[in-house]
Amino acid sequence: MFLPIMIFFLVFKYYPMTGLVIAFKKYSFIKGIWGSPWSGLSSFKLIFSNDQMLDIIWNTLLLSGLSIVIGFPVPIILALLLNEVRKMAFKRMVQTFVYLPHFLNWVIVGGIVITLFSQNTGSINHVIERLFGTTIPFLYKESTWIGIYIGSGIWKDAGWGAIIYLAALTSIDQSLYEAASIDGANKWQQMLRITLPGILPTIIIMLILKIGHLMEVGFDQVYVLQNDAVSQVSEVISTFMYKIGVQQANFSLATAMGLFESLVGLVLVVLANRIARYFGQGLW
Repeated sequence: MFLPIMIFFLVFKYYPMTGLVIAFKKYSFIKGIWGSPWSGLSSFKLIFSNDQMLDIIWNTLLLSGLSIVIGFPVPIILALLLNEVRKMAFKRMVQTFVYLPHFLNWVIVGGIVITLFSQNTGSINHVIERLFGTTIPFLYKESTWIGIYIGSGIWKDAGWGAIIYLAALTSIDQSLYEAASIDGANKWQQMLRITLPGILPTIIIMLILKIGHLMEVGFDQVYVLQNDAVSQVSEVISTFMYKIGVQQANFSLATAMGLFESLVGLVLVVLANRIARYFGQGLW
């Protein structure tokens, strides 16, 4: 039964990794991967000697770090709130509404964001203009663009992320709540003393996985929302790889960027897991 899964990973995950050798070559279509001449670490030297690339790495860390710090607790809070709902019909309705955005493509979500926040045609700016006689360039100011980026990511994935924590909540022994209630603990105390410790292993595992993707900012979301006015903060590794790799056909540099991104992610996962093990938790 495991054989199809193993074949899938070997063919589509591990075999393509042989193409990483392009990062150490001056790749050309005519000569192919193995026929292209070796270039050593020249692509990696270019990454760390170019100020633009250092800014791109910083933008990636900034957007990804803010997404983790601000966005990671939201699914947990949402799951805790849904767990307290006792009317099942209302609970199912709310769950449906918060899960639905996850199934929307980022092109659709980007269209919704532009419809809401566009300076000339956005719904929010229409209201602001009627009230104050002016408009706000939400999508063209770096600070507001970052806020919209973080907020749209939370809106799209918070409901889906809450499913994992709701599943973890079902494993908590309900007799603990009954005993705590008899001892006089209110809902807030029960949440702090029973609920959160009960789902703590799941929280730590999800945090380790999140930290592993610290260098990976989703291409779709950034590419759909970015514009020239905010390019100083919206140009990240994934969009840069697309522009130099696909549009400019510089596959060696794009592969080097991708390899660097993956290695940093691997180091972060190992470090986060080691720290978690000090607290009695860990992914392995």
